[in-house]
Amino acid sequence: MLRKIFFPLLLGIAGCAVLISLGVWQMQRLTWKSAILDDIDARITAVPVALPDSPEPEADRYLPVTLTGETVGTPLYVLISAKDLGAGYRLISPFQTGDRRIMVDLGYVPLQTLGADPVAETLTITGNLHWPDEVDSWTPAPDPSGIWFARDVPAMAAALNTEEIMLIARTVSDTSLPSTPLPVTSAGIPNDHLNYAITWFSLALVWAMMTFFLIFRVTRPKDV
Repeated sequence: MLRKIFFPLLLGIAGCAVLISLGVWQMQRLTWKSAILDDIDARITAVPVALPDSPEPEADRYLPVTLTGETVGTPLYVLISAKDLGAGYRLISPFQTGDRRIMVDLGYVPLQTLGADPVAETLTITGNLHWPDEVDSWTPAPDPSGIWFARDVPAMAAALNTEEIMLIARTVSDTSLPSTPLPVTSAGIPNDHLNYAITWFSLALVWAMMTFFLIFRVTRPKDV
């Protein structure tokens, strides 16, 4: 009897051990990722400060900033589809604040906004510094008309003659602007580790059931 069940039992224990360990690993990853998201949320909602002299993409990512200045020049438009708003553009405008010229992401504007004459606006903007990583090998090159298909901070800064700094607006002093702010949140950062863990634990349960069924089959008395 022991000989009959030894291999199926060994295979079952080994398989369950591997699958359960993968589930435990995903639970550990869930704890790690949740801590990162909590830190990001805390940084996003911290008390706004003045624009740093030389912000760093890693150290100052999500830094809340309040500044006053004026939109200048011709903006860029990034084609997007925003939840509850539909297809449109992110309006990326050069922004003169004191002796510095940076970019501000003023949020969503409708498709028909493209081609409208830009109007200089003096604004106080509160938002978060961000260096979005949206460009990959599939991203089309910008259209000559000023339509972009991803936010590429270095390339946009070169096109707009600004510092490589982008402020994503959360609130804007002039509520009559045609744009709707699309503030930075952690909602778009994936955290699927719980689903992965459930999958591995479910597979471990199925593996155990299959093992018991196999042992039952090999130990069941054969019909005479």
